[in-house]
Amino acid sequence: MKIGLYFGTFNPVHIGHLIIANHIAEHTDLDQVWMVVTPHNPHKKKSSLLDDRHRLEMVHLATEEYDNIRPSDIEFSLPQPNYTVNTLVHLYEKYPMHDFALIMGEDNLCSLHKWKNYEVLLQNHDIYVYPRISDRKPSEELASHPKVHYVGAPVIEISSTFIRDNVKEGKNIKPLLPLKVWEYIDHNLFYKK
Repeated sequence: MKIGLYFGTFNPVHIGHLIIANHIAEHTDLDQVWMVVTPHNPHKKKSSLLDDRHRLEMVHLATEEYDNIRPSDIEFSLPQPNYTVNTLVHLYEKYPMHDFALIMGEDNLCSLHKWKNYEVLLQNHDIYVYPRISDRKPSEELASHPKVHYVGAPVIEISSTFIRDNVKEGKNIKPLLPLKVWEYIDHNLFYKK
């Protein structure tokens, strides 16, 4: 089975994440997309993150009606901060029967050369890239690499930061979230302060 790994803090998961995950699951050779909830991204302030288990629960709620999209907490048990290359080693030990690929926005592909052991990632894994609105473009070497596959997914300009800021300001963001995720956030009074 070929699994696409879609990493994110998902703080919170929103319809943009689901549109991308579903499009890639439906329009590529991937059998499933796993939404890997990242416990702590070294590039983000930890204080702005909800507890790992709450973010995982929201991804569960968001994906329960999709047969080929699954939540994953695989990084929760790994030393932090963690690197993608370490996660992949761990996944192959745990699921040797699967083939794992990476899913990322074009903006992340631009900075792939800064990732730990990025050459190993490129050598051993397909990378599915969805479009983002950005002035930055990946190098020709990365963009034309045989392991890099561009997917014509819809361009989604919704961010979790935008959602958190609007909840804090008392704005109605209900259309931007799966209903059960919105209910979970509202019930727990998340992002209010």
